[in-house]
Amino acid sequence: MFYKFSKVLVRFIVFFMFRLRSVGTENVPKEGPAILAMNHTSNQDPIMAALTCPRQLRFMAKSELFDIKIFGGLIRSLGAFPVHRGKGDLAAIKAAFNIFKKGEVMLMFPEGGRVKNSEHRKAKPGVALIAQKSGVPVIPVNISGKFRFMNRITVTYGKPISFEEYKGLRMSGEEIQKLADGVLENIYSLKA
Repeated sequence: MFYKFSKVLVRFIVFFMFRLRSVGTENVPKEGPAILAMNHTSNQDPIMAALTCPRQLRFMAKSELFDIKIFGGLIRSLGAFPVHRGKGDLAAIKAAFNIFKKGEVMLMFPEGGRVKNSEHRKAKPGVALIAQKSGVPVIPVNISGKFRFMNRITVTYGKPISFEEYKGLRMSGEEIQKLADGVLENIYSLKA
């Protein structure tokens, strides 16, 4: 309920700040678990994903954000859970699997942090590792545009990438990295 109320309120505010447009939202499955894998250019990216995605999102957020009591409580109530970056966070991975068991959609940023619009980075393996272990499809999402007053922001949803064929396979770190890089290249190819 709070998520839906917040979405309506923020959509009203964003309407006066940006020209937000979404493309390809039909690529988000109407039900069942999925990962939205999105490039990360700004702090506003999770908000734009939540506003344009037809389903409620859950998302990993860096653990430091939860140290800010009021903000941490707010983002937790909106579906965020902490991830400790730079190390294998088993609690975050378990939380992701619980989200999938409930048939929910999780937002992830394969770049691992914010990058400038034109910069391309090597993918962090987390998205591919979680998708490979769970068999959950990955929907590549690209956000483009500059967050300046009345600029156009475009959120483009690509076709789902199936990981079902990899589920249960023993894969090397190199193979997982190759899958992760493929997801990120797919995201970059969607730039409007």
